Amino acid sequence: MTKPKNVNKKTIFIGVAVVAVLVAAYFVVEHMLYVTTDNAQVDAHVVMLAPKVGGYIRAVNVREGDKVKKDQVLIEVDARDYKNAADEIRAQLDSIKAKKEELESNYKRISSLYTKNVVSRQQYDTANSAYAEIKARFDGMSAQLAQAELNLENTEIKAPKDGFIARRSVEVGQLASPGVPLLGFVEGGERWITANFKETDLDDIRVGAKASVAVDALPGLSFKAEVESISASTGATFALLPPDNATGNFTKVVQRVPVRLKLLGLSEKDVDDLRAGLSAVVSVNRR
Repeated sequence: MTKPKNVNKKTIFIGVAVVAVLVAAYFVVEHMLYVTTDNAQVDAHVVMLAPKVGGYIRAVNVREGDKVKKDQVLIEVDARDYKNAADEIRAQLDSIKAKKEELESNYKRISSLYTKNVVSRQQYDTANSAYAEIKARFDGMSAQLAQAELNLENTEIKAPKDGFIARRSVEVGQLASPGVPLLGFVEGGERWITANFKETDLDDIRVGAKASVAVDALPGLSFKAEVESISASTGATFALLPPDNATGNFTKVVQRVPVRLKLLGLSEKDVDDLRAGLSAVVSVNRR
């Protein structure tokens, strides 16, 4: 009666041992074939959209999380002041244009007569000076009109490309100032991985090496990638407060070097799901 129990215990022990050996072998092979880090994240082209002109916000046409198309109007600034300014300059330009055409015609006529010695040099110089002055005024006013029309156009903040609204910090009626960000925009066309590898692992990584990427927010999915570039500096080099090892309080810390990986074969849905900033685990094939 005791033999079955001993057999069962022995079988369980052997099974556990086999599993332990397989797990250990897996980690050994994994370490030999791949360089892995979980200090990685999904990156994308991110920009804060700000108005070029100031004024009261007349309309906000998007919310956080909205998917937008290139040149879609996202925010409208009250354009009445800019329209009035453009109309006023345009009216002045029309008046100057008529005067310019008159003096230009007169200059050409006097110039033709001067070449035939019919009019004096003084008459020619007077006509030339009058035409040059009105032309300079016309050109200057044309530049002012172009700027006024550009200001009017800039009362609409448009999407620079297809993408997503990640942050909104603007409401209707708010007074916008030039250069103050109102929307956080994430481009929808490209995603890549920035992985921070230990400096001791760099010898096993090369540009063009194949890799696999797992994203914490998308369990069960694995994305193919390849090493696109290896940074020329560690992450600490451009930190807000870089370490000063000359102070005498030196403690050696293994540095991290950013490595950029290009994600391969992404579908439109993959791009939508891979939100900027998501954590990832990267395994790069060793040399």
